[in-house]
Amino acid sequence: MQSLLFSFQGRINRAKFWLVHIAMDVIFIILMGIGFGTAALSGDPDAIAAAAGTTGVIATLLCIPLVWIGLAISVKRWHDRNKSGWWILISLVPVIGGLWFLIECGFLRGTVGPNTYGPDPLAPSLA
Repeated sequence: MQSLLFSFQGRINRAKFWLVHIAMDVIFIILMGIGFGTAALSGDPDAIAAAAGTTGVIATLLCIPLVWIGLAISVKRWHDRNKSGWWILISLVPVIGGLWFLIECGFLRGTVGPNTYGPDPLAPSLA
């Protein structure tokens, strides 16, 4: 699990790519909901304001590992497409870059068989 989430080496298929991204979104939404939901239930405007500040700090601290994980997963997806991880920078191009990234990493199948970055993640292992 550690190498899946934190390493920039190897390849992953589309299913793992989507599962990790969906899991990260769910975790973020749950943590933010807990912060704001607890304060909103109290009905106290001061508690809501304090929760907003606390939730902001938590969100900032949580974003650091989430960004790292997102980068690692995305680089591995580019590797599965037999492209350098630096292709992740295409996402910085407004509109077209994000669409390109979504299509390449989210919908297109990776290279069949081994490539420069490792064995096919869909190939059956001999272990």
